[in-house]
Amino acid sequence: CLPAARSLPGVEHRILLTLFFSFIIWNKPFAQVMLPSMFCDSMILQRDKPVSIWGTAKPNEKITIQFLNKKYNVRADSEGNWKASFPAQKAGGPHQMTLIATNKIILKEILFGDVWFCSGQSNMVHQMNIHDVTYAEDIAKANYPNIRQFLVPTLTNLQGPVMTLPKGTWMPAMGDQVRPFSAVAYFFARKIYEKYGVPIGIINASVGGTPIEAWTSSEGLKDFNDLTKTIERNRDTAYINGLLKEMAARQKAFIPPVDKGLTGEKPWYHPEYAPKDWRPINIPGYWEDQGIRNLDGIVWYRKEIDIPAEMSGKPATVWLGRIVDADELYINGKRVANTTYQYPQRRYKLEPGILKPGKNTFVIRITNNGGKGGFVPDKPYCIFSGKDTIDLKGTWHYKVGSVFEPRQGPGGPAFSAQNQPSALYNAMVAPLVGYGIKGFLWYQGESNAGRPSIYESLQKAQIKDWRTKWRDDSLPFLFVQLPGFMEMNYLPEESNWAVMRHAQLKSLDVPNTAMAVAIDLGEWNDIHPDNKKDVGERLALAAFNKAYQENIVYSGPVFQSAEIAGDKIVIRFSHTGSGLTTKDGEQPDNFAIAGLDKKFVWAQAKIEGEKIVVWSPKVGTPMYVRYAWADNPSNPNLINKEGLPACPFSTAD
Repeated sequence: CLPAARSLPGVEHRILLTLFFSFIIWNKPFAQVMLPSMFCDSMILQRDKPVSIWGTAKPNEKITIQFLNKKYNVRADSEGNWKASFPAQKAGGPHQMTLIATNKIILKEILFGDVWFCSGQSNMVHQMNIHDVTYAEDIAKANYPNIRQFLVPTLTNLQGPVMTLPKGTWMPAMGDQVRPFSAVAYFFARKIYEKYGVPIGIINASVGGTPIEAWTSSEGLKDFNDLTKTIERNRDTAYINGLLKEMAARQKAFIPPVDKGLTGEKPWYHPEYAPKDWRPINIPGYWEDQGIRNLDGIVWYRKEIDIPAEMSGKPATVWLGRIVDADELYINGKRVANTTYQYPQRRYKLEPGILKPGKNTFVIRITNNGGKGGFVPDKPYCIFSGKDTIDLKGTWHYKVGSVFEPRQGPGGPAFSAQNQPSALYNAMVAPLVGYGIKGFLWYQGESNAGRPSIYESLQKAQIKDWRTKWRDDSLPFLFVQLPGFMEMNYLPEESNWAVMRHAQLKSLDVPNTAMAVAIDLGEWNDIHPDNKKDVGERLALAAFNKAYQENIVYSGPVFQSAEIAGDKIVIRFSHTGSGLTTKDGEQPDNFAIAGLDKKFVWAQAKIEGEKIVVWSPKVGTPMYVRYAWADNPSNPNLINKEGLPACPFSTAD
């Protein structure tokens, strides 16, 4: 979940850029035929369905299109807009399309195949490049010229839907060209391609840190009064300009806190700085867990690292796990790397000559704005060059450079265009409506986890909205349930993330939807878990059934019903496949039951055929049951014999 844009220039840039492209395309003083950017060389068009393309030209101009060994004539309307349709085609290619009017456009390397519209927030955004250590071999061996991605740039529009996008390209999944691909979408596409051999197009329209309502049209949100009021308010340019001016004024007036590490005779990273009164601290770990209480501010870390001669003078990489929030790395007085927010893995490449033989002074300046600050545990911390590795974990020394007072920042409400209802739909979805697709992939929810009670309604509204816009109520909608995240609690607990997962589960009430359960694929210390391959391949299993009508087991067990039988509860599931089992061979774990008071306690559980029986001596008359109900359940081990995990659920809602 990458952070929303916070600075005024970023917000203004996205708003103005969208308005600019809208203006130059649709207020056109030209006579040339033009196409939206997704209609370009190497595009993949949806097979087995009639295909449409559209664009602009001089009002009433005749356009001749040569395609598929035929000629098609269309005429622009009085506003200069035109549209052409072609009959359904089998998978294959390459084809060439020529458009002739005042000017001539030739589009090459066109394929027919299956196109998937992939959207959501950062876990859909995350590129293969971000996970290039885990998937180094997949990148090196990528040789799929018929898998192609069209990447939609991050844009917003508060006024309403726009009709085009900035220039883009369809990129093939070949070698390093696969690095910008959504990792989830790539592994999904690869699984589909390897099974069916048809070209696969990925339209990747996703933005980190964004809520579901930003991706739904104003018509799709018409039943949500608060959101429709916000949409109307945001269309008032005077109101938005006032907000932007207020934010700019606050930022201009804000006086940043003084960092003693930068204001002394020599900064604390300087090679000649002599450290005094620095205290020991361990990496990894949060400083609040190591004797520093409730500190938001700037903390400096320092250590001398011995570098062997064989590692000096060579390129190297420093892994600093994850750091909360921002960091700057200095080596021997030189600033060599930095990251401005907490989520990315710190994998810093060093040029030859940065490291010298013998003692090297490493200094890390960390800025923490809230919550625990420091180095996230259970992540890699080392230097490596070739086959040589130096461990960076252990005792360092720290000194506080600045202590932030509560609410020391600019203050006042922040405005982020990309978080506003319909803003991303208007600029990143609407221009693609009508482009033929096979279905939708959706991976989002983290940004709505703080208010999960409305998510079921929002997701069902989004599914209906997108299908309505594409004029096809049967389009498959495949989505990912949130994985486990945050600290494990070994007592039954309440959890917003569990409520979110339950809301996502209820979207399966909508026909032709499927959900990839990912409860077992998370990382407690990373909202962006590294395992994207299993997520993509579980989505592909769902596609085999929903989009390709394969009679396969594509889901793990899903709660179906519960029956109270004396002091026990008997649970039945759908999607049991070849039968219920556990991944570790032990009894089913992570079940809890409660009586009428809804005070849950851990329950014993056993598999009886296609059922699970749960009970606890602490609850004589059980009424409710839960499974894997936590931010990050400790051992959700129930699966079907096909190896797919059971979906978390509760009967207490």
